[in-house]
Amino acid sequence: MARLLVVEDDPFVRSALIRQLTEASHTVRSVGTALEALREVAQVGFDLVVLDLGLPDLDGAQALKMLRGITDVPVIVATARDDEAEIIRLLTDGADDYLVKPFSVAHLTARMAAVLRRAGGGAVAGEPAPSDVLCVGGLKVDPLRRRAELDGTALDLTRREFDLLSYLAGRPGVVVPRKELLAEVWQQSYGDDQTIDVHLSWLRRKLGETAAHPRYLHTVRGVGVKLEPPSAVPPEPPTHPPTALEPR
Repeated sequence: MARLLVVEDDPFVRSALIRQLTEASHTVRSVGTALEALREVAQVGFDLVVLDLGLPDLDGAQALKMLRGITDVPVIVATARDDEAEIIRLLTDGADDYLVKPFSVAHLTARMAAVLRRAGGGAVAGEPAPSDVLCVGGLKVDPLRRRAELDGTALDLTRREFDLLSYLAGRPGVVVPRKELLAEVWQQSYGDDQTIDVHLSWLRRKLGETAAHPRYLHTVRGVGVKLEPPSAVPPEPPTHPPTALEPR
């Protein structure tokens, strides 16, 4: 099973998490401060970190940024803050998922399983055979090597950005419903559309486009998202009849 680091300063919550996660056959280490967490991650290889935001020495959001500076280990943030802007900021800063307190260990375990599946490096469920490089216009996605490039330039994508791009690239021109993206890319049967919007925004930025002026990623309002090659823009027809020839 997984090697977990639980970062939680409340001794009762910490004890309960350690006990129940250990009973689920995970190997669990725990610390109560952000600095201890950074030290542990730098010295020990973990499969996943459960990070509480309310730490005594350093705000958890700052700790998350510092963790992202030294490792790409998946991080699930445990927070009592359910403000949408705060959650978006956490996802932007590198959180792989979040849980709003209070939550059950069963809920945490389910989220952990989904994050670990995504982090496993294999193709997302339902993708084409990973041996095939997916080409959509100037975009090339290699699911096996987890590499993507646009017009010959490598794209620097996070794990989840790559999974989302790879899934859409395997279905060029097809409008993929948001529920399907949540199920196949995020491995969740439900969730907030805002999560998809945030990652689409990041992808658009790296593909050199915007929602207002899309090239590859197109949102179909109320339906889903599709990825297709940029279409050649035909020359505009004349707006008025040509001028008559002058007499000789």
